[in-house]
Amino acid sequence: MPADDDAALAISVSGLAKQYGTVRAVDDLSFDVRAGEVFGLLGPNGAGKTTTVEILEGYRQPDAGTVRVLGLDPWREGPRLRPQMGVMLQEGGLYPGLRPLELLRLFAAYYDDPDDPERLIDVVGLRDATRTVIRRLSGGQKQRLSLAAALIGRPRVVFLDEPTAGMDPHARASTWELVRTLRGAGTTILLTTHAMDEAEHLCDRVAIITGGHLAALGSPADLTRHAASDEVWFAAAAGIDCVALAAALSLAPLLVVEERPGEYLVRAAGTPALVADLACFLRDQNVMLAALQAGRRSLEEVFLQITAEADRA
Repeated sequence: MPADDDAALAISVSGLAKQYGTVRAVDDLSFDVRAGEVFGLLGPNGAGKTTTVEILEGYRQPDAGTVRVLGLDPWREGPRLRPQMGVMLQEGGLYPGLRPLELLRLFAAYYDDPDDPERLIDVVGLRDATRTVIRRLSGGQKQRLSLAAALIGRPRVVFLDEPTAGMDPHARASTWELVRTLRGAGTTILLTTHAMDEAEHLCDRVAIITGGHLAALGSPADLTRHAASDEVWFAAAAGIDCVALAAALSLAPLLVVEERPGEYLVRAAGTPALVADLACFLRDQNVMLAALQAGRRSLEEVFLQITAEADRA
């Protein structure tokens, strides 16, 4: 969805194509990323995400199409772009014999106005690991250090590849908060992730690509709302009489099923009347309602549906 004002774009991709031998990894791909937004690039393995991001970072040359990051061609104008860009790799790229602060101080020396390594160590929660050589850090700790390294140059655009892979829940939540803080400061973030909840919570918009093509583009709310279905899902005690519940809802018996123990699907629109009848039935049975979802699907469900349809096409 191109923006109206080109000056508001941090990243612009138009008609991008890249081929390896007989494999067309990216095929006529177009999307824009607005300045200051968190943009998710989603897709199954082999969809073309990595190739696209590597072209945006200036590590690969496109075969066709145009790409601009901060108004610059990453391939031809890399030296001007790189000081304004931060790249977090999923793995590798760190010197295993150094300690975290040594690494950040080394990277800071590459920039005219770097961030404070001591501050970033605290921001990513690695203060207790400053004396540990990088090769002995856990996978999650290496991820946090890689994130700090991506931010050391105060970049205007940051590329995050699976930013919370291997992190424990606390570190994951802290990283999410850091991403939100960066967005609040006007930093543009493009992230790739297989964690759909991460994309749904962090991204202003997402692009779903499959087979090198753009399959869907929009905010997580838009994508999930447009994929809404006439279904009501709820969780309660296992073993509810689904035939009796269907009768209470004035539905045919086959429209109410227990998909898994304690998880039920009502194949009907979640109208106020139906939800009220469901609540009354559970009250009369003295059954506690644990969760209720009407119509709206999760981003993961939408992703699976879109990619499955693309595979069948």
